[in-house]
Amino acid sequence: MSTIAALTVTEPGKLVVEERPWPICGPGEVLVAPRRVGICGTDYHIFEGNQPFLQYPRVMGHELAVDVVEAPEGSRIELGATYIVNPYVSCGTCVACRKGKPNCCTSIAVLGVHRDGGMARLLTLPATNLVPADGLGVDECAMVEFLAIGAHAVRRAAVSSDDKVLVVGAGPIGLGTALFAALSGGQVTVMDRDQQRLEAAQRLIPRITLLLASDVDRLRADASEGFDAVFDATGSRASIENGFQFVAHGGRYALVSIVKGHINFVDADFHRKEMTLLGCRNAVRVDFERVIAAVKAGDAKARDWITHRTTLQDATRDLPHWAANKTGLIKAIINMD
Repeated sequence: MSTIAALTVTEPGKLVVEERPWPICGPGEVLVAPRRVGICGTDYHIFEGNQPFLQYPRVMGHELAVDVVEAPEGSRIELGATYIVNPYVSCGTCVACRKGKPNCCTSIAVLGVHRDGGMARLLTLPATNLVPADGLGVDECAMVEFLAIGAHAVRRAAVSSDDKVLVVGAGPIGLGTALFAALSGGQVTVMDRDQQRLEAAQRLIPRITLLLASDVDRLRADASEGFDAVFDATGSRASIENGFQFVAHGGRYALVSIVKGHINFVDADFHRKEMTLLGCRNAVRVDFERVIAAVKAGDAKARDWITHRTTLQDATRDLPHWAANKTGLIKAIINMD
């Protein structure tokens, strides 16, 4: 049987390109050839050994642009065409799936996390997890998934033109959240500790206010009544707990990032404000479609988010370097062509 090359994390801190068996499609599955693979914070955490509930070895990669090699007979999947991948494989029958929320399926399997992902020459996945590229370029296709997470959070928080919005954390997920909050009409402030990330935010998202985390007094002065919608995308327990104070009376607090353990807040303050606390996990098809429409309209200039590139072979050197030194890094991609 033939083999394929795959980039594998064999254990925390160890990356190798190895030969793996040629993947065989199961019922309802497609065989695809990844063209571009975005590297996200989850991938860095897996490499570093900081991702819970993960078994090694693991082929990472869930931000994918793929070409179809093999499709189920009678399906509408076009052989040779480029598709975006929705990497959240759901059961379709649990309480969440029945309510149209496969993003929080009780037995969800995320490509590159719970099952092997797209840092390989070939990959099988359910045909239903392919999203038509709808005219997007291959680089743009690889940007859709992570932007959809921000779009999902903004939709969950129902941001409108009446809202003052605070996004804490100017990493890729926070920037995506800020972008779609701005596109939804919100008056958006982005706060981060890193001046360079804030400068990237200004370049990628026009008409937003930037604020260093050290200048919290200015934040309180600019929004004395608080923010109608606050999003945390830091992955920091201290930041999440601190964010409750910035929510206006009657406002919403959306946690886009996740941390281990408990989050503490003052219950009396929470009730006094009649605050709505939202957990935001992954994205669903409508969020992917929202991003695709924004890219096509020129509102989300997806290619501009790419700051670093590598190949499958060179990723064994580059990914560990970027995990340790994220200076100037917004989005890195692996070119699989």
